[in-house]
Amino acid sequence: MAAEVRPFALGPSPTLRGEVAGEGTPVVLCHGITATRRYVLHGSNALPRAGYTVVTYDARGHGESDPAPVGEGYGYPGLIDDLERVVNTEVGDGTFFLGGHSMGAHTAVAYALRHPQRLAGLALIGPVYTGAIEPASLDYWDGLAAALEAGGPDGFVAYIDAEQGIDPRWRDSVLRFTRERLLAQRHPEALAEALREVPRSRPFGSMDELRSLEVPTLVVASNDDADPGHPYEAAVAYAEALPAARLLSEEPGQSPLAWQGGKLSRALAAFYAEALSSAR
Repeated sequence: MAAEVRPFALGPSPTLRGEVAGEGTPVVLCHGITATRRYVLHGSNALPRAGYTVVTYDARGHGESDPAPVGEGYGYPGLIDDLERVVNTEVGDGTFFLGGHSMGAHTAVAYALRHPQRLAGLALIGPVYTGAIEPASLDYWDGLAAALEAGGPDGFVAYIDAEQGIDPRWRDSVLRFTRERLLAQRHPEALAEALREVPRSRPFGSMDELRSLEVPTLVVASNDDADPGHPYEAAVAYAEALPAARLLSEEPGQSPLAWQGGKLSRALAAFYAEALSSAR
């Protein structure tokens, strides 16, 4: 039986739209760039069924949420402030679990560095940022933004197909869910701005900062043949820098765990249960 879902719209500007499902220990999840709240657990209800209250929301300029106000932009300072608003309103006081994919993982780490005492555990799925911003990477993101502006979802997908070097085994799946994500975006012009601004923004200074975080952490890595945009070695760097982290990934040749909502949810539920047991 599916958990009851309560939608919310959180102001002031930008209004963030999200939903809460289930009852129990709170879990807040942040999605990646060009995605929506659906694309962390991919529709799985396993976490609410396991006894957790799951809070998800669309980042500014993504999905159903409003674009950023003039002058604020889409970089990590705004994303972190938005996460704080969601936590304050939908979680309130007390500890909770926080997780995110890619951009959402970086946002979660930045929140954890500000508020380590609030977290019962941290889940980082496909982190990418390791302290350096490479010019070649910025060229890629600028090209992706231009493709979206010029060609809409079709142009965006074509650019991914041409530039990302997708393994033929995974090409159809990657292009299909890329198109699905783009069709869910209500403000493509804002998304194009986010594509230019987020890769130029630093969620934190250096990986050395992570060594102070004693929060139990699960780092979920993807093998590079299926998901080269989220390098395996970046996830390893997070697992090595965080004192209480463990690394989890799919077996070589399998579909990435990050793409499998049910399996990922069960892995998160097991990690959360262990963290709660250790805390007690």
